[in-house]
Amino acid sequence: MKHKSELSFPNTHNLLKSVLIGLVVCLGLLCLYYGWSFGPGSRRSDEEASGSDGSDPFFGGFVLHRDFDDLHEDQEHNSEVPKSMPVCDLQFSELIPCIDRNLIYQLKLKPNSTLMEHYERYCPPPERRYNCLIPPPLGYKIPIRWPESRDEVWKANIPHTHLAQEKSDQNWMVVNGDKINFPGGGTHFHDGADKYIVALSRMLKFPADKFNNGGNIRNVLDVGCGVASFGAYLLSHHVIAMSLAPNDVHENQIQFALERGIPSTLGILGTKRLTYPSRSFELAHCSRCRIDWLQRDGILLLELDRLLRPGGYFVYTSPEAYAQDPENRRIWNAMSDLLKRMCWKVAAKKEQSVVWAKPLTNSCYLKRDPQTQPPLCDSDDDPDSSWNVSMKACISRYSAKVHKEKGSGLAPWPQRLTTAPPRLEEIGVSPEEFQEDTGIWRFRVIEYWKQMKSVIQKNSIRNVMDMNSNFGGFAAALNGKDVWVMNVAPVRVSSRLKIIYDRGLIGTVHDWCEAFSTYPRTYDLLHAWAVFSEIDERGCGAEDLLIEMDRILRPDGFVIIRDKPAVINYIRKFLTALKWDGWLSEVEPRVDALSSSEERVLIARKKLWDEGLTAM
Repeated sequence: MKHKSELSFPNTHNLLKSVLIGLVVCLGLLCLYYGWSFGPGSRRSDEEASGSDGSDPFFGGFVLHRDFDDLHEDQEHNSEVPKSMPVCDLQFSELIPCIDRNLIYQLKLKPNSTLMEHYERYCPPPERRYNCLIPPPLGYKIPIRWPESRDEVWKANIPHTHLAQEKSDQNWMVVNGDKINFPGGGTHFHDGADKYIVALSRMLKFPADKFNNGGNIRNVLDVGCGVASFGAYLLSHHVIAMSLAPNDVHENQIQFALERGIPSTLGILGTKRLTYPSRSFELAHCSRCRIDWLQRDGILLLELDRLLRPGGYFVYTSPEAYAQDPENRRIWNAMSDLLKRMCWKVAAKKEQSVVWAKPLTNSCYLKRDPQTQPPLCDSDDDPDSSWNVSMKACISRYSAKVHKEKGSGLAPWPQRLTTAPPRLEEIGVSPEEFQEDTGIWRFRVIEYWKQMKSVIQKNSIRNVMDMNSNFGGFAAALNGKDVWVMNVAPVRVSSRLKIIYDRGLIGTVHDWCEAFSTYPRTYDLLHAWAVFSEIDERGCGAEDLLIEMDRILRPDGFVIIRDKPAVINYIRKFLTALKWDGWLSEVEPRVDALSSSEERVLIARKKLWDEGLTAM
């Protein structure tokens, strides 16, 4: 009996061990399930809702990344291509994947809030990316069209009224029944941005009180822009502003701005450079933008210095410029001392506003004592490098050519749109190549509009994005239309973005393997030339990019995808699942000097979802 008992004890131990292992595995599976269920990837597909085929909504929604050339079968014969895609929960209707403070919490990141790091980009790792279509909010309507949208939007599209209450005495916005109205006011221009702009023009003695100063001011950076009324009213002066604000406690400022049809983007002066090249703006503007310009040895003012052109202006409207209490006097004196060391001079000062001007040459920098702070940047620092680059507390000096010519050498607007800019030689492009590119895109855009002519309604397109902007030829070809274009330079060709700014256009650097920093439903037209081929070469998923494009595209909006035939064949299989089959056109375009290989053009229109689908 003793011998039998000794033999049975190890068997009992093994059984207990197996049970414990089984419990651990079960708990792991439960954690995995709930991790998916409560993260952005938890969604319900059409098939799941109807119970038609029992497919897995989490892992079975999409094919794994494969080469485009491997997939040519028709959709009905290719079971890997979904006939529908999962729809995100309604709580994610305003999801910005890389600006999501829930993600910061979930990933246990510890950004420094005093440096505004919690407003910067933090993209989800591949295993946490959402794999579903972002639904519109309940009651969503096709946006009011420009120019009426400058002054009113549908409340259902952005159901946030906190700003209307908080800024009720400043004429930012007013709730009026089923609409939100924008009287054009601001914290320091209660009587309207239009009058404020004229007042600034008079301060600077610009001809005819026009803010464009005879076409010499075209690009403006409006920091802490609110709902972008300043940028909205600059448009009548033929000035385009990149209106910038974070996704912060002033809820949905940039979402309101984009819904209005005003050029704007999410961004923060934190620890990273803004994603624009050096010498991009003639003027920077801050009206009570609540920024501590003195922090970290003036690093934020030095970032503005990097972005301003020679002789560029910084308009600062704030109590520090005029109020006489001790704290405001202290800040004013410290800012004045810092900007003097940066070689900026006061160009004008009146009541609530002061305007500083950046020097035209390096002469002042060279006369400073070598120990003067802030220092000049090292000679090997590239001031145009901006994607995920930390700010530097130093002054970017001008090139020898700019110093000698005492300025950027740009033609006034609108001539600069088609004039070859001097910085072309920095990227090894001749004026002839530039002009050829401009001509090709003029022809291409004419052909696009011919295809879309039967379905485009008047003023139905306002916010446009060119996802691979090259030299900005696509945007330049649209100049006669009442639209604005966000030109996106992929990281590998980011040096070309300075040419876009030199043309008087605006844009940003971006990596299309990640989500773009904007709210859902903010663009009417997305143009993607060779974007899918580029990310495919880098091993990024086309499916992720299609979902991202759907997120930022408005219902009734268009996509124009120009790429290799294999890419177009692959994308076409997803159109029904994406609900991009409201209208379709596919052609084989004429070969031109920009065609690296055979190309096809696919144009598709996104449907407005019905309430039943949204509520799933």
